[in-house]
Amino acid sequence: MSGIEPQEIGHVVLRVRDIVRSTAFYEEMLGFRKVGEIPGRMAFFTATGANHHDLALQAVGLDAPSPAPNAVGLYHVAIRLPSDDHVRRAFAALVEAGAQVVGASDHGVSHSLYVKDPDGIELELYADVPGWQDQGEALATIRPWDPR
Repeated sequence: MSGIEPQEIGHVVLRVRDIVRSTAFYEEMLGFRKVGEIPGRMAFFTATGANHHDLALQAVGLDAPSPAPNAVGLYHVAIRLPSDDHVRRAFAALVEAGAQVVGASDHGVSHSLYVKDPDGIELELYADVPGWQDQGEALATIRPWDPR
């Protein structure tokens, strides 16, 4: 054993093409609160205020390439919401705003909505199913889920 004792994921940094466009998406569409910035280069956000920042965006330029599908690297960032009702409201708001919703799944332990940000980075908006700890092997479940 390494002796390393992880406590939680502290924050995620995403590389984006347009910091202004992405800041608007994460603030206005997803409800994150901006807590700091390095103008034109980085923006820092919190979900609840309990952490100095949960998410940071780093500008890499308008001509930055996208990673190839199925390439090694980040698949998605999961953002926990309080309940299925919150996921459903997020679905309605995102569809109304023209965001790219790419799927929805029932994982047994959670219900998830998948959406892409302005740079095509996949985000999972999910709510835990009450009593998920008693679901046993349900973590391996992937079934369709209708967020409407």
